[in-house]
Amino acid sequence: MIKNYKPTSAGIRHRKTLVNNVDAVRPLKSLTTHIKGAVGRNNGRISIRFRQVGHRKLYRIIDFKRTKFDIPAKVISIQYDPNRGPNIALVSYLDGEKSYILAPEGLKVGMTIMSSQNRIEAIPGNTMPLSHMPLGQPIHNIEINPGAGGKVARGAGNSAKILAKDGGYVNVKMPSGEVKRFKEDCLATAGVLSNQDLRNTALGKAGISRHKGHRPHIRGVAIANPSDHPHGGSYKDNGVGMPSPKSPWGWKTRGMKTRSRTYTNKFIVKDRRVK
Repeated sequence: MIKNYKPTSAGIRHRKTLVNNVDAVRPLKSLTTHIKGAVGRNNGRISIRFRQVGHRKLYRIIDFKRTKFDIPAKVISIQYDPNRGPNIALVSYLDGEKSYILAPEGLKVGMTIMSSQNRIEAIPGNTMPLSHMPLGQPIHNIEINPGAGGKVARGAGNSAKILAKDGGYVNVKMPSGEVKRFKEDCLATAGVLSNQDLRNTALGKAGISRHKGHRPHIRGVAIANPSDHPHGGSYKDNGVGMPSPKSPWGWKTRGMKTRSRTYTNKFIVKDRRVK
């Protein structure tokens, strides 16, 4: 649910926040760690521009692998995670071990979930191989390589859909619309991830963006010196002044393909750009 505010100030006039129905508990100390190192830097040099540390926070260690097979786990609490979009769930296994998982929609406190390599019921939070998932099932936290842990569809409100199974592979429709083949023994979790309305929120002011770790981002045409950006050097900012826009380092960006893992193209059934 989205919360709107009375326009008592310019910074709050357009602000829209997400009302999170989570438990007001502190994160489990044994499953948290400090975030070390500078943000957006590699050995002191800026590798990702326009990033800063932001507000101090603890990192919650998430179990993306879900390899405790055939051991029931009870959901203890649904918690907010400042490091990601969806909520997280603290689960306790029958043998006493606890872990954090990504919380899908419909997962409630007191429910029992399980991870298995066999066919189990596809309720939100249950994990099993793609070969045992029913067709049309929404899934998230999908493994690219078996045993490596979930890598795909982990954002707020995201889910993929199983379309077909053939020859040891499963065709999955990604959140982007792309259809891709995965090995049938890759694990995935049933359900749609929580916080689907996160995309409808509005920060309202620049200070909240700085609080989240984002520095101001200037447009190339607004830079006065052409030595700092190919689009710069003019008092006008109504265009880039060249046939094709360029990056700050001079290479063309219109139609430029940035996919470096071309050896995985054989697993793409339908490109996301093809309508």
